[in-house]
Amino acid sequence: MKFLSRSATSAILLRRQHRWGHRFASTWTPLATAFNAPPGRRINFTRDDVGLFGMRELRNCEGFYLMRDNVETRTQELILEATSEQRSRKMVDIFDELSDSLCKVADLAEFVRIAHPQVKFSQAAEQACISICGVVESLNTHHSLYQALNHVVKHGDKMPCSEVDRHVACLFLFDFEQCGIHLPEKERLRVVRLNDYILQLGQKFMNGAAQPSVLPRRQVPEAIRNYFPTSGDNVIITGLCTNSENEQMREAAYRLYLQPSQSQEELLRDLLLCRHELARSCGFETYAHRALNGSTMETPEVVRKFIDELSEKLRSRAQADFAIMTEMKRRESGQGSPLAEIWDTPYFTTQLRRQSLEEQANEFLPYFSLGGCMEGLDNLLNALYGVRLENTDMEPGESWHSDIYKLAVIHEREGLLGYIYCDFFERAGKPNQDCHFTIQGGKRLPDGSYQMPIVVVMLGLAQPRWSGPTLLSPARVDNLFHEMGHAMHSMLARTEHQHVTGTRCSTDFAEVPSVLMEYFAGDPRVLRTFARHFQTHEPISEDMLKRLCASKHLFAASETQLQVFYSALDQEYHGAAAQLGVSTTDTLRSVQSQYYGLPYVENTAWQLRFSHLVGYGAKYYAYLVSKTIASWIWQTYFESNPFNRQSGEKYRSEILAHGGAVPSRKLVANFLQREMTPSVLAESLINEIDTDESKIKELMVSRI
Repeated sequence: MKFLSRSATSAILLRRQHRWGHRFASTWTPLATAFNAPPGRRINFTRDDVGLFGMRELRNCEGFYLMRDNVETRTQELILEATSEQRSRKMVDIFDELSDSLCKVADLAEFVRIAHPQVKFSQAAEQACISICGVVESLNTHHSLYQALNHVVKHGDKMPCSEVDRHVACLFLFDFEQCGIHLPEKERLRVVRLNDYILQLGQKFMNGAAQPSVLPRRQVPEAIRNYFPTSGDNVIITGLCTNSENEQMREAAYRLYLQPSQSQEELLRDLLLCRHELARSCGFETYAHRALNGSTMETPEVVRKFIDELSEKLRSRAQADFAIMTEMKRRESGQGSPLAEIWDTPYFTTQLRRQSLEEQANEFLPYFSLGGCMEGLDNLLNALYGVRLENTDMEPGESWHSDIYKLAVIHEREGLLGYIYCDFFERAGKPNQDCHFTIQGGKRLPDGSYQMPIVVVMLGLAQPRWSGPTLLSPARVDNLFHEMGHAMHSMLARTEHQHVTGTRCSTDFAEVPSVLMEYFAGDPRVLRTFARHFQTHEPISEDMLKRLCASKHLFAASETQLQVFYSALDQEYHGAAAQLGVSTTDTLRSVQSQYYGLPYVENTAWQLRFSHLVGYGAKYYAYLVSKTIASWIWQTYFESNPFNRQSGEKYRSEILAHGGAVPSRKLVANFLQREMTPSVLAESLINEIDTDESKIKELMVSRI
């Protein structure tokens, strides 16, 4: 067999390390060695391509057309089965197979569309996406199919159903009704038009939010004009210069980049109004009520109580942070009057790391090789769940690029759980984002076996070189653990239905497993297991470890307050006020004065750059709630021992295994044995902030 695999590449690297002696003394595990090796190009002379992800249809791009035709045929068969009086399966099982068939093509095509380097593949995938959207639109108007499902949800199925079956059937029905199929035809058509218009408005708003500010030179004061690039007679401001040492430049960038835009204001107001009208048409009081239906927090009223409780507890703590920043600003400027402003906070957070914790640029990099981090993940997952990550050779044609790794996730008793494809390295044309894609969701099959989940984790790391492996900053280590948390949610779930497997749960719960993994990445006991110099293998020093962990929590109160402000603004925009059509800047000014400790800057419109309003409309709070729940789980089960197998098994069986098959509020309350009230949630996060603050003060005092 003449096929050069990654394991062969790793073996070559091992021989080179041996020749280079102590500088690259190899004590890495095979997994770490593989990820520390330069990606090896596979040369195949004899074997046939197996197709992308091992799917034989995708040995070439034409396979997408075959997959599209097959799923369209299967969709018609399942519609006939669901609407037949001779139906012999549970309705929820038919709908889940319908969902699974469509998702297998749609999810795969969406990933290939944005990630495949070959234009012909990405174009074929895009056409498949469009085709599947057409199929879904036709399903959304299929009255006989809707009536069959609605009858089962309202009156029960003729087949015996579990509580989970009934819950999933209700989820399918809710999704159906979001397109207005239950409404009179005139209203249904209005809902369709509103959905289309909302999509167009969102795309235009996001495009506008990313555009630079272009101002005539004469409108920019001469004293600050030279801070920014120019084009002809225009000054170009491409973003906020948050980490500039020049205070004038930070202020100028903030004021100029965030200048009001009438076109953006109109787009945002139209977007909010259309969303409100859509929600009202579908029977909801506001768009926020529609967006939160079935969520962990359940209603906007509960979200507001949580935000208000947390805001009140944060107020004095955040003011203490701003007081420190003000003192730093005065000391740096040599003047006694300046106050910390909204454009100063990122800069002084970085300065505090450097001054009080003596953090040097890139000092941690050598201790976090990619292979070392993967070894740390492997050891942690084995300790908690009895799971190993095994680097696996791919067949010809299985991957979309030569620098992809494939991990088999293997449980010590259950065997193979699924596959994670690791697309970790930057390349031309690849999206610059860290994210997780589901290619195939897990589900129980009719013969009792389990459909293996397949996911992709995408990062934007620098390519390793022959002189050394890819090195990660602490923030990159956090991102790696975060995205692997999503992947493991998919791997460790064992649901009956793919519609609710792994990360297919409510938005304000989907981030809990990934944020929880960041707590492990910030724990010194976990970091000690893998943070060692990539050349000498010397472990990171205790002093560096303490400084690194402390640096992640500087000014946590003011940063959390900022997230509370963003969440409150999002809720306000998508509440009853949306129908009034008032200026979004007036709303911003009002909310900022109530929820944030630094004042609104006149003649700015930060919200017109807030692109999260499109993808996370009425759901921006979800990250804050997910972090709070993750913090609560960490404090209860893992803070005393991050390698506790009993806690890991309990977390998997009571949280991860269920995906979205059980309402997330119920999962959390059962797991933590306490009702999830806004007060309890707020107190959990405040406890964490206070504990971290005490640790930081102790460290700073010890260094005086």
